[in-house]
Amino acid sequence: MASIVKRPNGNWWIQYVDADKSRKTLRLGKTSKRNAEAVKLRVELLLAAKITGHAIDSDTAAWLARLDNAMLEKLEAVKLIEPLRREATKLEPFLESYMASRGDLKASTRVAMRHTVRNLIDFYGPNKDLRAIDPAAADNFRGWLLEQKLAPATASKRLQVARQFFAVMRRRKLIDENPFDGVSLPATGVRDKQRFIPRADVERILEACPNVDWRLIVALARYGGLRCPSEVLSLRWQDVLWDTGRLIVTSPKTEHHEGRESRTIPLFPELRPILEEAFEAAPEGAVYVVDERFRQAALGKGGWINCNLRTQFERIIKRAGLMPWPRLFQNLRSSRETELMERFPIHTVTAWLGNTPAVAMRHYLQVRDEDFAKAAQGEAHPKQNAKQSPQVSGGTDSHEECENPRKHAKNAVTPGVSESGEWAHQDSNLGPQPYQGCALTN
Repeated sequence: MASIVKRPNGNWWIQYVDADKSRKTLRLGKTSKRNAEAVKLRVELLLAAKITGHAIDSDTAAWLARLDNAMLEKLEAVKLIEPLRREATKLEPFLESYMASRGDLKASTRVAMRHTVRNLIDFYGPNKDLRAIDPAAADNFRGWLLEQKLAPATASKRLQVARQFFAVMRRRKLIDENPFDGVSLPATGVRDKQRFIPRADVERILEACPNVDWRLIVALARYGGLRCPSEVLSLRWQDVLWDTGRLIVTSPKTEHHEGRESRTIPLFPELRPILEEAFEAAPEGAVYVVDERFRQAALGKGGWINCNLRTQFERIIKRAGLMPWPRLFQNLRSSRETELMERFPIHTVTAWLGNTPAVAMRHYLQVRDEDFAKAAQGEAHPKQNAKQSPQVSGGTDSHEECENPRKHAKNAVTPGVSESGEWAHQDSNLGPQPYQGCALTN
């Protein structure tokens, strides 16, 4: 318990016994008895929080936020508050301190989180006390985001980041509860932007590409299912295992997750002729499959976010006589995952594509017109036809003929594999073997 003392000169003191049993005196100066009693109550609450290690209540936090620097310095002098804590309980100082502490963030993630920092400060103000942001204030922020005419997925992501910030505040006992718990927006619009890019269109685009580098970019995204630009521009020649028919895909997006720094995918027959063309054209000592100038241009201070392949790709699509679709590279990858899911188990396909079944179902897999046509005709699904024997597939449709060597071929034999199915002992990364056609299809 604290007590108030009136001095002969009219000044008021507040005296109390601190956690270490020492007697402390808070000198208020000239003020009214009512004000001194009000401060005494706050001192007792601050002392209780200090002794028990609990967070201070919201009313006391709001009171601290209203104090001037002179009074805050007096509270600091008697160690009722920590010198840095008074800044840490304000919005902008906390957010800046937290962002500075996150040296592990990727550049693109930091840029995305910075948008939420800016939004929070714009809406609440830089000196907003953290405890003054209650669930109602969080709801108001949600409504304000909607008024900014952001895409639903963008607004949903920024609410998610805000919830993350306030979860850290709660863990550090700066607030009692997370006001953003339960405040969310559905990330709608994914289905509306999905497009399946058929093989016929892809072939027209490949023919319209100005050089082999652009053919590689398109093919690796559409037939390899690689993320573009990060995975496409990170593929190295040493990752192309010609003899075993595989590609090792380095994944900058997931490299901070243990065991997900890279993944191995088949060297699909659609990719082999384009990779062979690029291998022949590559200068001596080339490290990356796609010309390294693309990679150097794409990697800026903001990470891959500064890459601008879209503008040129739209020109190529129009040159092919087609109209650009939403999410240009994402839908190439989505189309490939949809194709592969017809012929391989979901755990295999998601391992190749580097996502999870849940993410694939929500963001990638598409229902196509031909699926309705097959169902209406009563055509059995390739996976469900028990009479078919297991065969290697590059994801091609069963009804297509091997008319184009880039797309299809017959009786492929994987280099380095004997007729008995055993791997031959060879160097781990030979040059490309002569193209022998595409794999058998169901």
